[in-house]
Amino acid sequence: MKEEQKSPHWASFALPLARLLAVCLAAAFALGAAGGPASAAQAVPASKSASSGAVRTVIPLGRAVGIKLFSDGVLVVGLSEIPTADGSLTPAKDCGLREGDIITHINSEEVDTIEEVQEILQTVGDDKLSIRAMRDGRQVQMTVQAAKCSPDGSYKLGAWIRDSMAGIGTMTFYDPEAGVFGALGHGINDVDTALLMPLSSGSIMYAEVSDVKKGTCGAPGELHGTFQVSRDMGDLYANTKSGIFGQLTDESLAAGAKPVEVAQRSDVKTGKATILSNIAGDKVEEYEVEITRVYPQNDNDTRNLMLKVTDSRLLDATGGIVQGMSGSPILQDGKLVGAVTHVLVNDPTSGYGILAENMLAQAAEASEHI
Repeated sequence: MKEEQKSPHWASFALPLARLLAVCLAAAFALGAAGGPASAAQAVPASKSASSGAVRTVIPLGRAVGIKLFSDGVLVVGLSEIPTADGSLTPAKDCGLREGDIITHINSEEVDTIEEVQEILQTVGDDKLSIRAMRDGRQVQMTVQAAKCSPDGSYKLGAWIRDSMAGIGTMTFYDPEAGVFGALGHGINDVDTALLMPLSSGSIMYAEVSDVKKGTCGAPGELHGTFQVSRDMGDLYANTKSGIFGQLTDESLAAGAKPVEVAQRSDVKTGKATILSNIAGDKVEEYEVEITRVYPQNDNDTRNLMLKVTDSRLLDATGGIVQGMSGSPILQDGKLVGAVTHVLVNDPTSGYGILAENMLAQAAEASEHI
């Protein structure tokens, strides 16, 4: 959290088959779903009109969806000691491994899951092994010897690692020309390290909002929901600072909806606007808000504008903006302006938004690298 804003602004929760595993202690904590989403290579690139200057139209959605994401490599989220016959050891720390490192290879074998790491450690045993990891965008390599844990006899590094996350968020738009959707308006960051989760694969799933924890001053609210792990509705191809993007495989989410023009920055002004949001079941409703400020261009920020909820129905139900509403489309003068991204902790009626043109530009850029 920076100053009075809350970020990332999506609601994360546990699923039975997901894993945060302490390699040092063999303890598990659920944070994502097991499954096999389609490869990101199947994603359709964003249409050329995203960068051609032509009038762009998309379908604003506002629908809550479940999101599951599987990391590219395994993320180190903490370091710990291992109880051994020779006392407590810290092989991961001693070899130079750090929080935030993304382990991609062990002994030249690519690793993407906790199970793969476990299997290699038990196979190698007392022998030294090499670790290749990404740190701040560059590759680092180190040599380490796993320690044999006294309580269970297994070999461990003394590193907590994560390979998946899951949560609920809101779809912002669907581009029927390209088959691409965008959601959240910001990236999915690891809850422990605050780093953007590297995406290997992921998907969106059918979800329903079951109840709302109302936001109050100093305590942001949250949407609570359930989603069907076996019912994928789209495949992710990018997790970026400006949102998550993918290919929609179940077009029923956008059935009957009409495309609207995407507003350019010069079109956006302070004053009345609306947002589309799903705060109960799977029903999307339109609520009145006011855009109170439009910020100067900043390509590295998802806070392009500030808005305030003025609709009494939304204020009564949620207290304003709550976690899980991240990605709710913002409309003004019949155009898609952007998406809700943050809530102000000390004033849940207000929050920040990203411009839709910035989300679309990021979606097009990301599609060029898949």
